[in-house]
Amino acid sequence: MVLKEDLERIVRDSNIDWERLRGARVLVTGATGFIGSLCMRTLLATKIPMQTVAMVRNRAKAELLFGDSVEYLVGDVREPLPSEKPFDFIIHCASNTNSKMMVEKPVDTLEISAAGTMRILECAKECGAKSVVYVSSMEVYGITEERQNPVTENVLGYIDVLNPRSSYSEGKRVSECLCAAFFNQYQVPVKIARLALTMGPGLPLTDNRVSMQFARSAIEGRDIVLHTKGQTVSNFCYVTDCIRGIFTVLLNGASGEAYNVCNDAETRTIREIAELVSAEIAGGAIRVVYDIQQNNEFGYAPDVVLRLCSDKLRKLGWNPEVSMSEAYSRLIRYIQESNE
Repeated sequence: MVLKEDLERIVRDSNIDWERLRGARVLVTGATGFIGSLCMRTLLATKIPMQTVAMVRNRAKAELLFGDSVEYLVGDVREPLPSEKPFDFIIHCASNTNSKMMVEKPVDTLEISAAGTMRILECAKECGAKSVVYVSSMEVYGITEERQNPVTENVLGYIDVLNPRSSYSEGKRVSECLCAAFFNQYQVPVKIARLALTMGPGLPLTDNRVSMQFARSAIEGRDIVLHTKGQTVSNFCYVTDCIRGIFTVLLNGASGEAYNVCNDAETRTIREIAELVSAEIAGGAIRVVYDIQQNNEFGYAPDVVLRLCSDKLRKLGWNPEVSMSEAYSRLIRYIQESNE
Protein backbone atom coordinates (compact mmCIF):
# COMPACT_ATOMS: atom_id res chain seq x y z
CA MET A 1 0.00 0.00 0.00
CA VAL A 2 1.12 3.54 -0.71
CA LEU A 3 1.12 4.60 2.97
CA LYS A 4 3.40 1.70 3.88
CA GLU A 5 5.72 2.63 0.99
CA ASP A 6 5.83 6.23 2.22
CA LEU A 7 6.70 5.23 5.78
CA GLU A 8 9.51 3.01 4.48
CA ARG A 9 10.78 5.94 2.43
CA ILE A 10 10.88 8.18 5.49
CA VAL A 11 12.79 5.79 7.74
CA ARG A 12 15.33 5.08 4.97
CA ASP A 13 16.55 8.68 5.29
CA SER A 14 20.14 8.17 6.45
CA ASN A 15 20.55 11.89 7.12
CA ILE A 16 18.36 11.44 10.21
CA ASP A 17 20.12 9.80 13.18
CA TRP A 18 17.24 7.56 14.19
CA GLU A 19 19.48 5.78 16.70
CA ARG A 20 19.27 8.84 18.97
CA LEU A 21 15.73 7.70 19.75
CA ARG A 22 16.81 4.28 21.02
CA GLY A 23 15.52 3.79 24.56
CA ALA A 24 13.97 7.27 24.60
CA ARG A 25 10.48 8.30 25.70
CA VAL A 26 8.91 10.24 22.86
CA LEU A 27 5.67 12.27 23.10
CA VAL A 28 3.58 13.29 20.09
CA THR A 29 0.68 15.68 20.74
CA GLY A 30 -2.25 15.82 18.35
CA ALA A 31 -1.42 12.21 17.55
CA THR A 32 -4.67 11.47 15.72
CA GLY A 33 -4.25 14.45 13.37
CA PHE A 34 -2.73 14.19 9.91
CA ILE A 35 0.83 15.21 10.81
CA GLY A 36 0.80 13.83 14.36
CA SER A 37 -0.45 10.40 13.30
CA LEU A 38 2.24 10.13 10.64
CA CYS A 39 4.92 11.12 13.15
CA MET A 40 3.65 8.31 15.40
CA ARG A 41 3.57 5.82 12.51
CA THR A 42 7.11 6.84 11.57
CA LEU A 43 8.38 6.23 15.11
CA LEU A 44 6.82 2.76 15.02
CA ALA A 45 8.17 2.08 11.52
CA THR A 46 11.77 2.64 12.64
CA LYS A 47 11.54 -0.62 14.67
CA ILE A 48 13.89 1.03 17.18
CA PRO A 49 13.05 0.18 20.81
CA MET A 50 11.58 3.29 22.45
CA GLN A 51 8.54 4.37 24.45
CA THR A 52 6.12 6.16 22.15
CA VAL A 53 3.40 8.22 23.82
CA ALA A 54 0.39 9.53 21.89
CA MET A 55 -1.37 12.49 23.47
CA VAL A 56 -5.01 12.44 22.30
CA ARG A 57 -8.46 13.55 23.34
CA ASN A 58 -10.24 10.47 21.99
CA ARG A 59 -8.58 7.18 22.94
CA ALA A 60 -10.99 5.04 20.92
CA LYS A 61 -10.14 6.98 17.76
CA ALA A 62 -6.43 6.66 18.51
CA GLU A 63 -6.64 2.93 19.11
CA LEU A 64 -8.08 2.47 15.62
CA LEU A 65 -4.81 3.94 14.31
CA PHE A 66 -2.22 2.47 16.67
CA GLY A 67 -3.87 -0.36 18.60
CA ASP A 68 -1.87 -1.33 21.68
CA SER A 69 1.50 -0.49 20.11
CA VAL A 70 1.81 2.87 21.92
CA GLU A 71 1.15 4.41 25.31
CA TYR A 72 -1.81 6.78 25.47
CA LEU A 73 -2.00 10.07 27.30
CA VAL A 74 -5.64 11.15 27.16
CA GLY A 75 -6.31 14.78 27.89
CA ASP A 76 -6.54 18.36 26.70
CA VAL A 77 -3.23 19.93 25.68
CA ARG A 78 -4.33 23.14 27.40
CA GLU A 79 -4.10 21.43 30.80
CA PRO A 80 -0.81 20.73 32.64
CA LEU A 81 0.83 17.46 31.63
CA PRO A 82 1.80 14.78 34.15
CA SER A 83 5.51 14.96 34.90
CA GLU A 84 6.16 11.76 36.86
CA LYS A 85 7.45 10.07 33.69
CA PRO A 86 9.75 12.49 31.82
CA PHE A 87 9.86 12.80 28.04
CA ASP A 88 13.16 12.82 26.14
CA PHE A 89 11.72 14.11 22.86
CA ILE A 90 8.48 15.97 22.13
CA ILE A 91 6.80 16.63 18.76
CA HIS A 92 4.04 19.18 19.39
CA CYS A 93 1.44 18.94 16.61
CA ALA A 94 -1.81 19.67 18.47
CA SER A 95 -3.70 22.49 16.75
CA ASN A 96 -7.03 23.36 15.19
CA THR A 97 -6.48 22.92 11.44
CA ASN A 98 -10.11 23.22 10.31
CA SER A 99 -10.44 26.54 8.47
CA LYS A 100 -14.17 26.82 9.05
CA MET A 101 -13.70 26.25 12.79
CA MET A 102 -11.04 28.97 12.86
CA VAL A 103 -13.77 31.44 11.85
CA GLU A 104 -16.53 29.96 14.02
CA LYS A 105 -14.41 29.36 17.15
CA PRO A 106 -11.48 31.79 17.07
CA VAL A 107 -11.15 31.84 20.88
CA ASP A 108 -10.73 28.07 21.01
CA THR A 109 -8.29 28.20 18.11
CA LEU A 110 -6.11 30.77 19.85
CA GLU A 111 -6.31 29.05 23.21
CA ILE A 112 -5.30 25.64 21.85
CA SER A 113 -2.26 27.24 20.24
CA ALA A 114 -1.12 29.56 23.02
CA ALA A 115 -2.15 27.70 26.19
CA GLY A 116 -1.36 24.32 24.65
CA THR A 117 2.15 25.34 23.62
CA MET A 118 2.75 26.91 27.04
CA ARG A 119 1.84 23.61 28.75
CA ILE A 120 4.10 21.61 26.42
CA LEU A 121 7.05 23.93 26.97
CA GLU A 122 6.53 23.88 30.73
CA CYS A 123 6.54 20.09 30.58
CA ALA A 124 9.73 20.09 28.47
CA LYS A 125 11.38 22.42 30.99
CA GLU A 126 10.42 20.21 33.94
CA CYS A 127 11.40 17.01 32.13
CA GLY A 128 14.74 18.28 30.92
CA ALA A 129 13.75 17.16 27.42
CA LYS A 130 16.61 16.63 24.97
CA SER A 131 14.75 18.16 22.02
CA VAL A 132 11.32 19.59 21.21
CA VAL A 133 9.92 20.50 17.81
CA TYR A 134 6.92 22.80 17.51
CA VAL A 135 4.98 22.16 14.31
CA SER A 136 4.07 25.60 13.00
CA SER A 137 2.75 26.84 9.68
CA MET A 138 3.63 29.06 6.75
CA GLU A 139 0.62 31.15 7.84
CA VAL A 140 2.84 32.85 10.44
CA TYR A 141 4.23 34.91 7.56
CA GLY A 142 0.90 36.61 6.86
CA ILE A 143 0.70 38.79 3.74
CA THR A 144 4.18 39.53 2.49
CA GLU A 145 5.23 41.96 -0.22
CA GLU A 146 6.61 40.73 -3.54
CA ARG A 147 9.97 42.34 -2.75
CA GLN A 148 10.25 40.10 0.34
CA ASN A 149 10.19 36.92 -1.76
CA PRO A 150 11.69 34.35 -1.60
CA VAL A 151 10.66 34.28 2.04
CA THR A 152 13.29 33.17 4.52
CA GLU A 153 12.71 32.51 8.21
CA ASN A 154 13.50 36.11 9.29
CA VAL A 155 10.70 37.70 7.20
CA LEU A 156 7.23 38.51 8.55
CA GLY A 157 4.29 40.12 6.77
CA TYR A 158 0.96 41.67 7.75
CA ILE A 159 -1.84 39.88 9.61
CA ASP A 160 -5.21 41.55 10.26
CA VAL A 161 -5.61 40.85 13.97
CA LEU A 162 -9.30 41.88 13.89
CA ASN A 163 -10.19 39.13 11.41
CA PRO A 164 -11.37 36.00 13.29
CA ARG A 165 -9.64 33.80 10.69
CA SER A 166 -6.37 35.28 11.98
CA SER A 167 -6.84 33.28 15.18
CA TYR A 168 -4.87 30.47 13.53
CA SER A 169 -1.96 32.49 12.14
CA GLU A 170 -1.69 34.71 15.24
CA GLY A 171 -1.91 31.63 17.43
CA LYS A 172 1.05 30.18 15.58
CA ARG A 173 2.99 33.44 15.99
CA VAL A 174 2.29 33.55 19.73
CA SER A 175 3.35 29.92 20.04
CA GLU A 176 6.59 30.56 18.19
CA CYS A 177 7.26 33.53 20.47
CA LEU A 178 6.73 31.26 23.47
CA CYS A 179 9.20 28.77 22.01
CA ALA A 180 11.82 31.52 21.64
CA ALA A 181 11.07 32.78 25.17
CA PHE A 182 11.48 29.34 26.77
CA PHE A 183 14.70 28.77 24.88
CA ASN A 184 16.20 32.12 25.84
CA GLN A 185 15.05 32.18 29.47
CA TYR A 186 15.16 28.49 30.39
CA GLN A 187 17.33 26.96 27.63
CA VAL A 188 14.55 24.58 26.61
CA PRO A 189 15.92 22.96 23.39
CA VAL A 190 12.93 23.78 21.21
CA LYS A 191 12.96 24.15 17.43
CA ILE A 192 10.23 25.27 15.03
CA ALA A 193 9.15 23.57 11.78
CA ARG A 194 7.10 25.92 9.57
CA LEU A 195 5.14 23.64 7.27
CA ALA A 196 3.95 24.48 3.79
CA LEU A 197 0.67 22.98 2.53
CA THR A 198 1.22 19.28 3.14
CA MET A 199 -0.59 16.54 1.26
CA GLY A 200 -0.47 12.80 0.84
CA PRO A 201 -1.59 9.48 2.32
CA GLY A 202 -2.76 9.60 5.92
CA LEU A 203 -5.37 12.30 5.39
CA PRO A 204 -8.90 11.25 6.42
CA LEU A 205 -10.97 10.49 3.33
CA THR A 206 -13.53 13.05 4.53
CA ASP A 207 -10.91 15.80 4.85
CA ASN A 208 -11.93 18.94 2.98
CA ARG A 209 -8.56 20.55 2.31
CA VAL A 210 -7.72 21.57 -1.25
CA SER A 211 -5.56 18.56 -2.12
CA MET A 212 -8.29 16.08 -1.15
CA GLN A 213 -10.95 18.03 -3.03
CA PHE A 214 -8.84 18.09 -6.18
CA ALA A 215 -7.91 14.40 -5.88
CA ARG A 216 -11.54 13.33 -5.37
CA SER A 217 -12.58 15.39 -8.38
CA ALA A 218 -10.00 13.58 -10.53
CA ILE A 219 -11.15 10.17 -9.29
CA GLU A 220 -14.85 10.90 -9.73
CA GLY A 221 -14.49 12.75 -13.03
CA ARG A 222 -16.02 15.93 -11.59
CA ASP A 223 -14.95 19.44 -12.50
CA ILE A 224 -12.77 21.16 -9.90
CA VAL A 225 -14.77 24.02 -8.36
CA LEU A 226 -12.81 26.98 -6.97
CA HIS A 227 -14.60 29.32 -4.56
CA THR A 228 -11.90 31.99 -4.99
CA LYS A 229 -9.94 33.17 -8.01
CA GLY A 230 -7.16 30.84 -6.92
CA GLN A 231 -4.58 33.62 -6.95
CA THR A 232 -2.82 32.66 -3.72
CA VAL A 233 0.71 31.47 -4.42
CA SER A 234 0.92 28.27 -2.43
CA ASN A 235 3.90 26.37 -1.12
CA PHE A 236 3.65 22.61 -1.30
CA CYS A 237 5.24 19.65 0.45
CA TYR A 238 4.50 15.95 0.03
CA VAL A 239 4.01 14.14 3.32
CA THR A 240 7.21 12.07 3.18
CA ASP A 241 9.26 15.23 2.66
CA CYS A 242 7.31 16.96 5.44
CA ILE A 243 7.79 14.21 8.05
CA ARG A 244 11.48 13.86 7.13
CA GLY A 245 11.73 17.61 7.62
CA ILE A 246 10.16 17.47 11.09
CA PHE A 247 12.52 14.73 12.26
CA THR A 248 15.47 16.53 10.69
CA VAL A 249 14.59 19.63 12.71
CA LEU A 250 14.01 17.57 15.88
CA LEU A 251 17.35 15.75 15.69
CA ASN A 252 19.59 18.06 13.61
CA GLY A 253 18.14 21.54 14.10
CA ALA A 254 19.50 24.35 16.26
CA SER A 255 17.53 25.25 19.39
CA GLY A 256 15.63 28.53 19.22
CA GLU A 257 15.55 28.44 15.40
CA ALA A 258 12.74 28.12 12.83
CA TYR A 259 12.93 26.17 9.57
CA ASN A 260 10.73 26.31 6.47
CA VAL A 261 9.60 22.85 5.34
CA CYS A 262 8.59 23.18 1.69
CA ASN A 263 9.37 22.11 -1.85
CA ASP A 264 10.55 25.39 -3.39
CA ALA A 265 10.41 24.03 -6.93
CA GLU A 266 6.67 23.33 -6.59
CA THR A 267 5.46 26.80 -5.63
CA ARG A 268 2.29 27.56 -7.62
CA THR A 269 -1.02 29.40 -7.44
CA ILE A 270 -4.06 27.39 -6.36
CA ARG A 271 -5.39 27.88 -9.88
CA GLU A 272 -2.20 26.43 -11.38
CA ILE A 273 -2.44 23.43 -9.08
CA ALA A 274 -6.06 22.87 -10.11
CA GLU A 275 -5.08 23.11 -13.78
CA LEU A 276 -2.22 20.62 -13.24
CA VAL A 277 -4.65 18.10 -11.75
CA SER A 278 -7.13 18.71 -14.56
CA ALA A 279 -4.58 18.35 -17.37
CA GLU A 280 -1.95 15.90 -16.07
CA ILE A 281 -3.72 13.80 -13.47
CA ALA A 282 -7.21 13.64 -15.00
CA GLY A 283 -5.92 13.77 -18.58
CA GLY A 284 -8.09 16.75 -19.48
CA ALA A 285 -11.31 14.88 -18.63
CA ILE A 286 -12.33 17.52 -16.09
CA ARG A 287 -12.28 21.32 -16.08
CA VAL A 288 -11.55 24.03 -13.54
CA VAL A 289 -14.68 26.13 -12.90
CA TYR A 290 -15.37 29.01 -10.53
CA ASP A 291 -18.06 29.68 -7.93
CA ILE A 292 -16.75 32.82 -6.26
CA GLN A 293 -18.08 33.44 -2.75
CA GLN A 294 -18.84 36.99 -1.61
CA ASN A 295 -18.32 36.12 2.06
CA ASN A 296 -15.75 33.87 3.71
CA GLU A 297 -18.00 31.12 5.04
CA PHE A 298 -15.40 28.49 4.14
CA GLY A 299 -12.72 30.19 6.24
CA TYR A 300 -10.24 30.73 3.41
CA ALA A 301 -7.05 32.57 4.23
CA PRO A 302 -6.53 35.89 2.39
CA ASP A 303 -4.77 35.86 -1.00
CA VAL A 304 -1.01 35.93 -0.57
CA VAL A 305 2.10 35.66 -2.71
CA LEU A 306 4.40 33.56 -0.57
CA ARG A 307 7.41 31.81 -2.05
CA LEU A 308 9.06 30.06 0.86
CA CYS A 309 12.79 29.36 0.82
CA SER A 310 13.99 26.03 2.27
CA ASP A 311 17.73 26.76 2.12
CA LYS A 312 18.09 26.76 5.91
CA LEU A 313 16.61 23.26 6.24
CA ARG A 314 18.62 22.01 3.25
CA LYS A 315 21.79 22.98 5.12
CA LEU A 316 20.83 20.31 7.68
CA GLY A 317 21.02 17.70 4.92
CA TRP A 318 17.31 17.59 4.00
CA ASN A 319 16.07 17.79 0.41
CA PRO A 320 12.54 17.45 -1.01
CA GLU A 321 12.09 14.43 -3.27
CA VAL A 322 8.48 14.29 -4.49
CA SER A 323 7.03 16.46 -7.26
CA MET A 324 3.46 17.73 -7.18
CA SER A 325 2.43 15.48 -10.06
CA GLU A 326 3.77 12.38 -8.28
CA ALA A 327 2.19 13.57 -5.04
CA TYR A 328 -1.28 13.70 -6.57
CA SER A 329 -0.80 10.30 -8.22
CA ARG A 330 0.14 8.81 -4.84
CA LEU A 331 -2.70 10.57 -3.02
CA ILE A 332 -5.18 9.19 -5.55
CA ARG A 333 -3.75 5.68 -5.08
CA TYR A 334 -4.22 6.08 -1.33
CA ILE A 335 -7.87 7.12 -1.71
CA GLN A 336 -8.58 4.25 -4.09
CA GLU A 337 -6.86 1.69 -1.83
CA SER A 338 -8.79 2.99 1.18
CA ASN A 339 -12.09 2.60 -0.65
CA GLU A 340 -11.43 -1.01 -1.74
